[in-house]
Amino acid sequence: MQGACMSVLCVCICVSVLLRSAISQSHTESDTYTECTDGYHWDPQTEHCKDINECETIPDACKGEMKCFNHYGGYLCLPRSASVIPAPEPPITPTEAFNPCPVGYEPQGDSCVDVDECERDEHDCQPSQQCINTLGAFTCQCPDGYRKVGTECIDIDECRYRYCQHRCVNVPGSFSCQCEPGFQLAGNNRSCIDVNECEMGAPCSQRCYNTYGTFLCRCDQGYELGPDGFACNDIDECSYSSYLCQFQCVNEPGKFSCVCPEGYQLLGTRMCQDINECETGEHQCTEAQTCVNIHGRYQCVDNNRCQDPYVQVSENRCVCPVNKPACRDLPFSIVHRYMSITSERSVPSDIFQIQATSVSAGAYNTFRIRSGDDNGDFYIRQINNISAMLVLARAVSGPREYTLDLEMVSVNPLVSYQGNYQTSSALRLSIYVGPYTF
Repeated sequence: MQGACMSVLCVCICVSVLLRSAISQSHTESDTYTECTDGYHWDPQTEHCKDINECETIPDACKGEMKCFNHYGGYLCLPRSASVIPAPEPPITPTEAFNPCPVGYEPQGDSCVDVDECERDEHDCQPSQQCINTLGAFTCQCPDGYRKVGTECIDIDECRYRYCQHRCVNVPGSFSCQCEPGFQLAGNNRSCIDVNECEMGAPCSQRCYNTYGTFLCRCDQGYELGPDGFACNDIDECSYSSYLCQFQCVNEPGKFSCVCPEGYQLLGTRMCQDINECETGEHQCTEAQTCVNIHGRYQCVDNNRCQDPYVQVSENRCVCPVNKPACRDLPFSIVHRYMSITSERSVPSDIFQIQATSVSAGAYNTFRIRSGDDNGDFYIRQINNISAMLVLARAVSGPREYTLDLEMVSVNPLVSYQGNYQTSSALRLSIYVGPYTF
């Protein structure tokens, strides 16, 4: 098909020259001239040779995707996308006198001079073409962006020559370059350079990173990127784990913090430590009272806790005189002690050791819980003759308070002649169970 088109093109160019020659012939040379060159037929009305429209007379003049374009003396097969500026019909000049000069010249005296067809408007250039006079003829120059095929001006598809770095858009007589998203045209209007979206108001809510042809949004610590890829949403760290804080986790924008209950202070970032109000002075105990620090709070106890028939002999120690009949069945002495434990402590757990301060020679000592353990939450484990361990038998929850009388019974056979070989002493232990596991 391409070979056929080139052949037709050659015929068209040749015919165009012949046509101009035929038009310039004087009709007076032969009144009976009715023969025309190929591609023309004689028109008896105008008495001139008239172009044959092969696109109408030849069935399927162009095959496939080619389109037929008629022109003087022949036709062209061009792609359907081709843009063609049709040439106007050549003007029919009236019958002129015989011209002895060659075509494109006219007699002037005894010589022939060139005819400026462009100045006389005796040319067949299209309105969009520029007529350029030459010796004996003229040429038609197509505008920029077109190329001449025969007498037609056909648009040049500049996009075929890869003038643009990214995308090329062909338009009649010209072209334009376009860039992919994330790029913009450079100063030469052909190359594409990266656009820094971060400097042009990219919709990142926190941090923006420019990359080649696009950009990325990133979030500060404690935030995560939303589904739209732009917004940063706070991460609720407290919902991920119950072990972040010892007591309570509080979510904040971009972070979290740990808080402690009243009576406790934060140790580090997540642990809670009991505040010793007795040492800091943050208590309201009177001078007649002693401040006892316990988990999460404090307790004010009287300096003298001895109850009749006991009398106070020293700080925290009461003695029942032997000369009082009421003291016969009571422990000889009671020592007051205080301690605090946490809730839900693992069991069994050693919590308090009892130690005899003085022991008579030959005495045998035993230890027991005299009172205060109605539910059996504790038991005594004797270590040796002079010491024993108070053991927490069951996990207990606070706030709660126990008052245990821990008794040491001494039996001494060596002094049995006095008629009283058994004596006892007690340790009154106040146990405060805190409200938390810390």
